Amino acid sequence: MLEPGSTIGILGGGQLGRMMAMAALQLGFRVIGYAPPGDNVASSACDDFFANGWGETNALAAFASKCDRVTWEFENVPLSALEAIPENLLAPHPRALGIAQDRLKEKRFVEDLGATCAPYGRVDSDEDFARAVERIGTPGILKTVRDGYDGKGQWRIASAQEAQGVRFPGRPCIYEGMVEFETEFSVILVRDAGGEVRFWDSTANTHEGGMLVHSVLPAGSLVEAQVDEARAIARATAEALNYVGVLTLEFFATRSGPVFNEMAPRVHNSGHWTIEGAATSQFENHVRAITGLPLGGAGTRFARIDMRNIVGEEAGSAYRILAEEGEPHLHLYGKKEARAGRKMGHVTRVSNDAS
Repeated sequence: MLEPGSTIGILGGGQLGRMMAMAALQLGFRVIGYAPPGDNVASSACDDFFANGWGETNALAAFASKCDRVTWEFENVPLSALEAIPENLLAPHPRALGIAQDRLKEKRFVEDLGATCAPYGRVDSDEDFARAVERIGTPGILKTVRDGYDGKGQWRIASAQEAQGVRFPGRPCIYEGMVEFETEFSVILVRDAGGEVRFWDSTANTHEGGMLVHSVLPAGSLVEAQVDEARAIARATAEALNYVGVLTLEFFATRSGPVFNEMAPRVHNSGHWTIEGAATSQFENHVRAITGLPLGGAGTRFARIDMRNIVGEEAGSAYRILAEEGEPHLHLYGKKEARAGRKMGHVTRVSNDAS
């Protein structure tokens, strides 16, 4: 267990790191961030911040020397960067990143644990792509095996004719058949070093352009009927990885049961509601888990919860939300540029009106 005043290092400078840092500060820890130069909004919540590239091993070593524990806020931290950080400082273990960064490894990993995935095939050439479309059919989606999130590095294919106009992008990809589903939902858990696991309630999630825009509780009868099966897969995943911290698995709720979509070895956008809506937020429980503190409760505190992302230029009028009914809790991330499709903040509304 880390002592009060110990230092937590966070790799990545985005809003997840910002909210994680705020939770760590509340618990009496110091926080140091590390990310390549840019609009690193987490820096305002850190005691110190290294704005250096992932390949700068001397800077990474200097950063690590100041930390008692190191974690990350997004899954695209290069594994090579972690080699400059002593393994005993890292939580979760980098093996989780190694799987989550490769969509093929990720699917095979969860399938071995009993999960159902959409039909898929590896694509390394135009010929591979044509064969995958012929075997799996359309509609489907072509994704790069590595990198890409919030809809980036993805090409939706509506028909075989449309597939003929899509060229292999020159790096390993995966082609997935589209899943007929009623809604999407996420399972977010926290696991400590002793193996204790706690789950937050699963929200029903809405995506636009591959990016989450809306999460609600209750999630509906279909999701509620499939949560136990999805949680079993998530627990098995955490145990197989000997995972420490917050872990998220996303699923499609289909008529035949939950279908695995992807894994995020970190705190997650669909868990932002836990700041106001749960006994302990995902950010605080992640900090508790990686520092050896007792886990907090994950129970939901309200009958209804609605979380929406604030995207792009919506941030310019976001303060108007504070005058609306429904107890809005506004979180703006302090980003300088309101680009189209960029997450600028979120608002959570909570209510005990069950109607």
